[in-house]
Amino acid sequence: MFQKILVAVDTSKSSKQVFDTALSLAKANNASLMLLHVVSEEELGSPTPILPSLEYYPSVYEKNMELYQQQREAFTKQGLDMLRSRHQEAMAAGLNVEFRQLSGSPGRLICDFALAWKADLIVTGRRGRRGLSEFFMGSVSNYVLHHASCSVLTVQSPAQPAEKLQSAEREVSLGYKSSN
Repeated sequence: MFQKILVAVDTSKSSKQVFDTALSLAKANNASLMLLHVVSEEELGSPTPILPSLEYYPSVYEKNMELYQQQREAFTKQGLDMLRSRHQEAMAAGLNVEFRQLSGSPGRLICDFALAWKADLIVTGRRGRRGLSEFFMGSVSNYVLHHASCSVLTVQSPAQPAEKLQSAEREVSLGYKSSN
């Protein structure tokens, strides 16, 4: 049924579940597997870009930019290490597997890459953001569902207690993070 499966992964813990699902599907269909990680500011754990207002203080701005670049390089390396590890796991399972790491807007790049690679299925995760947190932080899976040129399977990450989701939405709407 599926011959080319693109799996969009990130560095989160729930991404392993997405990978495992794609791996099972690829084995069942004897399909090729493409692992794709998109480095972006939207990804959890990604370094925060420097505020433009610091440009008025050149020495502070330069130090902050240098620190940001170091953090970005470390985050990019973490993504590549994750891809290599999952690549090895898929190879050990006897699959034809490749991986790529791109930088930019995750939803758009996943859809563009799937089209160029001629994927017939995209497997991606879904964190279950709702309300304001989805509005402000976006939803990669929602974008992919509405713009992909092929079938899409979303893998729901483990549910968070409603209290945590409400707290996260409140933090986003108020612009701060509580100490809880």
